[in-house]
Amino acid sequence: MQIKAFFHEQTCTLTYLVFDPASKDAVVIDSVMDFDSVSWKPYTHFADEIGHFVREHGLTVHWLMDTHTHADHMTGMGLLKERWGAKTAMGAATTTVQEVFSELFNLGPDFKPDGSQWDRLLADGDRLIAGTVTVTALATPGHTPDCTSYLIEDMVFTGDTLFMPDFGTGRCDFPKGDARTLYRSVTRKLYSLPDDTRVFVGHDYQLGGRELRDHTTISESKAHNTHLTEETSEEAYVKFRTGRDKTLPPPKLIFQSLLVNINGGMLPEPEANGLRYLKIPLGVL
Repeated sequence: MQIKAFFHEQTCTLTYLVFDPASKDAVVIDSVMDFDSVSWKPYTHFADEIGHFVREHGLTVHWLMDTHTHADHMTGMGLLKERWGAKTAMGAATTTVQEVFSELFNLGPDFKPDGSQWDRLLADGDRLIAGTVTVTALATPGHTPDCTSYLIEDMVFTGDTLFMPDFGTGRCDFPKGDARTLYRSVTRKLYSLPDDTRVFVGHDYQLGGRELRDHTTISESKAHNTHLTEETSEEAYVKFRTGRDKTLPPPKLIFQSLLVNINGGMLPEPEANGLRYLKIPLGVL
């Protein structure tokens, strides 16, 4: 199995194309749709880059998956679904996220917070078959309730649950996030994987100006993760995480991203004048 990582500089997001070079079967994890926050214009440069690689290597993308409902960028899965006819998958607890934010955005009865915006919702242990690529879903909530890591052979894709060792773990102050839950997701689920399992992270912020890295290992994380090693107690982690989260600003694109992402990556429908609108609630942060 091979991996091609794509780095989205604006949001420091890592998108992964996992493929079998023999069968040409592939999946995409955590895609991005570009968004210009000055002109309020979505565009497709990053998705086009992935598409070029797919065409160049003759791949068939069967599934598009997100590790969670992202709050810092718009997912590209809606766009890529339209282009490729691939199916979309999401952690089953995404309905909890939908309920919270459909109420915040006052979307009304036309929006269904039932997960029907995706082709499949994945519970812990569920498997996706993409030709010769098999993906196992691991529920790893805490950063958000719908955080799901994806296990493919000796690789696990952790989204914002577990980062590079020098950056630690994801924040837990979003609605329905919980530091104690994240601790247990990491220590009981991820750290129980074989030590040589490769961990592909959702972002790399290149601390100190170091070179981009897209993966670590379970053993390196257990030994050196700056927030949570295998020696870190639950109470110490919860105290640290909740204290640190109080100091963090919200993501710059939080409302634009969430409005699109709870809808499976689909932009709002055009209104009577032909224009699409993003709703931004005022005074809630």
